[in-house]
Amino acid sequence: MDHLDTLAVHAGRDDLTALGVHTPPLDLSSTYPLPDVERGGDSYEALAAGGTPIDGGSHVYARLWNPTVARFEAALARLEGAEAAVAFASGMAALSAAVLAHTASVGKPHVVAVRPLYGGSDHLLSNGLLGTEVTFCAAHEIGAHLRPDTGLVVVETPANPTLELVDIAAVVAQAGGVPVLVDNTFATPVLQQPLAHGAAMSLHSATKYLGGHGDVVGGVIACSDETAAALRRVRAITGGILHPLGAYLLHRGLPTLPLRVRAQQESARILARRLLTHDAIADVFYPGLHGDPTGLLGRQQCGGGAMVSIRVRGGYAAAAQVAASTRLFTHAVSLGGVDSLIQHPAALTHRPVAADARPDADILRLSIGLEHVDDLIADIERALETSRTAAAPAEAAVPAGA
Repeated sequence: MDHLDTLAVHAGRDDLTALGVHTPPLDLSSTYPLPDVERGGDSYEALAAGGTPIDGGSHVYARLWNPTVARFEAALARLEGAEAAVAFASGMAALSAAVLAHTASVGKPHVVAVRPLYGGSDHLLSNGLLGTEVTFCAAHEIGAHLRPDTGLVVVETPANPTLELVDIAAVVAQAGGVPVLVDNTFATPVLQQPLAHGAAMSLHSATKYLGGHGDVVGGVIACSDETAAALRRVRAITGGILHPLGAYLLHRGLPTLPLRVRAQQESARILARRLLTHDAIADVFYPGLHGDPTGLLGRQQCGGGAMVSIRVRGGYAAAAQVAASTRLFTHAVSLGGVDSLIQHPAALTHRPVAADARPDADILRLSIGLEHVDDLIADIERALETSRTAAAPAEAAVPAGA
């Protein structure tokens, strides 16, 4: 199976015929019978240490292993071209495990990260909760900020919310032997596979495009077998494993992932071009819209994706008015679902970010769904008309505390 579309349908389902079923079964067991004391103990030790089930052993306890979760992990690993994948209860749980596995717990508490990042990721790295110290820098400055105690480099591409592209191979070259984690949520494996460019880990908030229907929360990291063992050790101790129902829903979402992403991407491309000429918009952020100065489209990422960000004329008040005035675009956080969403990053997802690194107050982020693009254009243009009456100077800022 060489084509991603085929992999998306069949990956993680290799054992179904032998089981006599057509769709992956859902295992909701919280505990599992032990064959005997000795093999039960060996099973527990293997799983708690980050390994996989032993022959003739037991899964012991759902915090350590679950077959439904393992099927989703196997499928995602195939789509990412990885040896393994490890699934977590949320994207933030996945990032936390990656940080714990590579930094303070192994005597390397320093992290180098490139902004912009998702606000939750930025907050986790900057507040030191996990015993880390972070240096934020531009992508081309990573090498200059490495230290002997640097345990991890973190980047997101396309970046949230301005959709800048980061050259993964260039980052890996600068990082030397330091593992590089790439947040691949916006691109998905359909458009980008970070491990093919040298990254150690490809992270997804699986809540978004992988699930695709706004009804499941989860996170997953594609990586090598060695890294997977380290991540599973952290997951076993902290209890961050993905719930099996979540894994079932995420695995169910994968067969339609390529179709959804490509259709959403095409609508995003059309909408971005249309909005670029609207006189209520100062700028539109979308990969490739202003050319491709990085040369990464095609070489690293095969398409601009399905996210669009806009800079609204009139400052914060006008942007807030637009967000509150759409009808098809639901005013809500998250992204990647079949329905379109609109949100104000500075006031919401990036609220915890330091003021000098927070997105500008006139920026809105749009997640493009599967509605007809003409209807989406009409909806956002009607909402933009309301911004003309939002009496606010262009320099208006997000209210204090936001």
